[in-house]
Amino acid sequence: MSLRSKIRTLYTLGKGLVRGLSEQTAGDDPIALFAEWFEDVRRSGVLLPDSMTLATCTKDGLPSARMMLLKAFDERGFVFYTNYDSRKCEELLENPVAALVFHWPFLQRQVRVEGSVERISTEESSAYFQTRPRGSQLGAWASKQSAVLGSRRELERRFKQHDRQFRGSDVPLPPFWGGFRVAPHLIEFWQGRLNRLHDRLCYTLQEGEWTRTRLYP
Repeated sequence: MSLRSKIRTLYTLGKGLVRGLSEQTAGDDPIALFAEWFEDVRRSGVLLPDSMTLATCTKDGLPSARMMLLKAFDERGFVFYTNYDSRKCEELLENPVAALVFHWPFLQRQVRVEGSVERISTEESSAYFQTRPRGSQLGAWASKQSAVLGSRRELERRFKQHDRQFRGSDVPLPPFWGGFRVAPHLIEFWQGRLNRLHDRLCYTLQEGEWTRTRLYP
């Protein structure tokens, strides 16, 4: 983290702890507020500012969670990419709802998202896939995500096999790989405050309009 990033992080942290999160500064649009917070953490130099917890649930109500990377967001929702044969995908197809948690401890901030889930288009997935490093592209082909793996050697063998297969050409989008979008119906912002009197502003989507409420910490 550069000196400039450290100064910005301390300034943002101090502003949050002292001034907090008021209704006036938060505004009525949670996506705009998320964009502001995300830019703060990105500029702070924190490692993997786009990391998030993705929680899914089976049709029988058994939950599971894992760390993912946020790859895009806008008024439609929050996008991540995965193998469509993975456990998370199986659960999302059975029960197409999910929860996200962004936790930025250096800034004493947290955002929770709850919403419905849908696949994004093949065109969107392909466009993103082409921006990935070639090694990551080959890794997507090599991995039978969530399936039992006999040995590390087997995974490395599959990687080399696909490297040979696509040598001298672009690596295409695997038919079993792509993106999901979490379309939020709830977004909650948590700002740490002194004496644990934290600020929590919760936005809920009702008939296409966001409604904001304040919650006890």
